[in-house]
Amino acid sequence: MACRLLATRAASYLKISAPYRGYATVLKDLKYADSHEWAKIDGNLATVGITDHAQDHLGDVVYVELPEVGVEVKQGESFGAVESVKATSDINSPVSGKVTEVNEELSNSPGLVNGSPYEKAWIIKVEISNSDELSSLMDSDQYSKFCEEEDAKH
Repeated sequence: MACRLLATRAASYLKISAPYRGYATVLKDLKYADSHEWAKIDGNLATVGITDHAQDHLGDVVYVELPEVGVEVKQGESFGAVESVKATSDINSPVSGKVTEVNEELSNSPGLVNGSPYEKAWIIKVEISNSDELSSLMDSDQYSKFCEEEDAKH
C-alpha cells in the first residue's frame, strides 16, 4: 500500500497517469446485474444505480440521461445513459416495473456518480412488477467474483 501511495504521489508530481488497480467497493445488501447496475430492494420498490466498478471504468461522469417518472422499464433493457469523458454507456434496468422517482440532482451534479455511486447517485426508483426476476441478479460475493474475472480478461 505504501509503495502504491508513493508511486501515485510521484506520478502526480511528474504529471503522468498511474492507474489505481484496487478493487471497487461492493455493498453487501444490494443485488447486482452483469451490466454493472445495482438494486436496493425494499419490499416491492427497487432503488437503482450504477456500481462503483462501472463508474471507475467510465471515468469522470459529465452527464446522466434520466427517464421520465411513470415510464415502464424492463429487466436488462436500457432506460438511460451515463456520459463520461471517456465514453457513453447505456444504463440497463436490473428489474422490470414502473419508474416512480428519478434523481433530478444528477442533472445538475452528474459527478455524484463518481463520488457516491451507492448513496447520493441513485438514478431511479422502480415499483417492481415481477419479483421473480430478482433471483437472476447477483449477490455481493458473486458480483465481486464477476468483476475480478472480467478485469482479468482485459
